[in-house]
Amino acid sequence: MSLAVAIQMDPIEAIDINADSTFLLALEAQRRGFGLFHYLPQHLSLHGDRAIAKARPLQVRDEAGNHFTFGAMETVDLAGMDIVLMRQDPPFDMAYITATHILEHIHPATMVVNDPVHVRNAPEKLFVTHFPELMPPTLITSDREEILAFRAEHEDIIVKPLFGNGGAGVFHIGPEDENLSSLLEMFTGLYREPIIVQRYLPEIRAGDKRIILVDGVAKGAVSRVPQAGEARANFHAGGAAQKCELPPRERDICDAIGPALREKGLIFVGIDVIGEYMTEINVTSPTGLHEINRLDGAHLERDLWDAMETRFKARHDTRPI
Repeated sequence: MSLAVAIQMDPIEAIDINADSTFLLALEAQRRGFGLFHYLPQHLSLHGDRAIAKARPLQVRDEAGNHFTFGAMETVDLAGMDIVLMRQDPPFDMAYITATHILEHIHPATMVVNDPVHVRNAPEKLFVTHFPELMPPTLITSDREEILAFRAEHEDIIVKPLFGNGGAGVFHIGPEDENLSSLLEMFTGLYREPIIVQRYLPEIRAGDKRIILVDGVAKGAVSRVPQAGEARANFHAGGAAQKCELPPRERDICDAIGPALREKGLIFVGIDVIGEYMTEINVTSPTGLHEINRLDGAHLERDLWDAMETRFKARHDTRPI
């Protein structure tokens, strides 16, 4: 099967090829003989009902500093692509949401991964609230009195922006910390959205886990261990990758959410687990493939393309002739 694949992502010039999951997907797509195109989110347009992009043919190489070659830029009708990978990094802001609306015009005739409708409806820290039995005590609000009452109940809390990413803006407020009021004032000045408050999970000091699910099935995991004195384990915040296994509780979490992910066309998902609890379901631009591959000898990019090809073929075979 030869497919035409467009990748909507941030500038490929700036990526770290030893850490970027999208680059791995591009390498594997090229290995399978697929034709690749690259375009920036700001080069996506809706012309009438046509989703178009100023895109460039792309070749990739596993060579640091010499990892890509572009062809000449051209205006591409994305309806003529077989698959579009929506892989730009958050923030999950109105620009991101607008891109999902534009790509909805071509999906599912052109398969967009992940499904843009459900990406729009499943932001990381909100989608997880549909599985309350799997998450720690959580409050999402702009109401200062509710936050203070939550803090009085749980004492040790985490405060973070609802649409943040990469561990940015995450604060640990201990029982004796006097900075909560000032922090809420700062958040009110920076964000119009509610904020998210969760009971602090001390297990984070030993690390959290990023688990990759492919079409609803757990395929690999990595422990992210925070630096000393740090309450964030995200790789962007300096967390270190360590090999790990999935105990029964974490497999139960994956089994519980898997059917919903498959139903919504969320093929590439990364969940975050601390101790016994799932804290986020990442559907926008999950990462972690390199770390899991290195530690486990896996090839998760192959699993992902197998799943995408299977879905594409099933849809193609059921089209009316």
